[in-house]
Amino acid sequence: MRAVIHKLLFNPYPPKRSNSIASSYIRDTMSGSDQTSGSNRPRLVVKKVFAKLQHEGDGAVVRRSIGRSELKHLDPFLMLDDFSVSPPAGFPDHPHRGFETVTYMLQGAFTHQDFAGHKGTIGTGDVQWMTAGRGIIHSEMPAGEGTQRGLQLWINLSSKDKMIEPRYQELLNQDIKMAERDGVEVRVIAGEAMGVQSPVYTRTPTMYLDFTLKPRAQLHQSIPESWNAFVYIIEGEGVFGSLNSSPVTAHHVLVLGPGDGTNVWNKSSKPLRFVLIGGQPLNEPVAQYGPFVMNTQAEIEQTIEDYHYCKNGFEMAKYWRSQ
Repeated sequence: MRAVIHKLLFNPYPPKRSNSIASSYIRDTMSGSDQTSGSNRPRLVVKKVFAKLQHEGDGAVVRRSIGRSELKHLDPFLMLDDFSVSPPAGFPDHPHRGFETVTYMLQGAFTHQDFAGHKGTIGTGDVQWMTAGRGIIHSEMPAGEGTQRGLQLWINLSSKDKMIEPRYQELLNQDIKMAERDGVEVRVIAGEAMGVQSPVYTRTPTMYLDFTLKPRAQLHQSIPESWNAFVYIIEGEGVFGSLNSSPVTAHHVLVLGPGDGTNVWNKSSKPLRFVLIGGQPLNEPVAQYGPFVMNTQAEIEQTIEDYHYCKNGFEMAKYWRSQ
């Protein structure tokens, strides 16, 4: 049966069990609020990973930063892909259990459909926040010609939430709150920045901020001290953490160490765009087999059985195929 499941699963990994490599980075318990005068204890960059190109799905190309050998997990985050897909490539029918996927379109559009009858298309600037919970099978395919680009983040769920019913939150581009100050623009997908708060509910407490800094602009953004946090650079180059640090270019993920916020400078002549993402660590064991993420190997074996026999959340998989 394992050989059959291995063939069917989207992006399978060997079964493994590990704790987040970053859980020791941040052990403070205070939380911060948005501030513009700098951080008392600024977070420095403690790890830098370049997101190399790799093939996933059906002909799709992604730049994976979190989820590769250099950075397996960053509790509560399991994966971050910067995907570029042109038809007919895409991500055909595949299952999920035990976590959330957040898809943020940077260019073009993607159509999603699942075995529960949910179907929709998200375009440039739109966000789909999907809680897979106890089980979902869906497809994600480009909705137009040319290159469709976006970010997909996987956020782990706590053991008490892994088997909840699936749900969706979709945020259209025009509904994402924005703020601008002193050459810094932010789109608040989750959390708060510059006094603006997102309406998105995050079951695992999360911040997801899309910043653009004009040339010579600088940013001071607070981050709750007990959270893990990272930056992914979409375009341009910036200086992060300390003013005398070397500039870092696009397609790098930067893991931030302990502190109450982060400082960023754009010393270049071109705009700098990056996402700042943080979340409260779950501090629970992680057992993962491809798109199934649970706490123990026994739970993974049960999930494989549930998927194979279409039960315990996968009942509708027996007859469903995407159109």
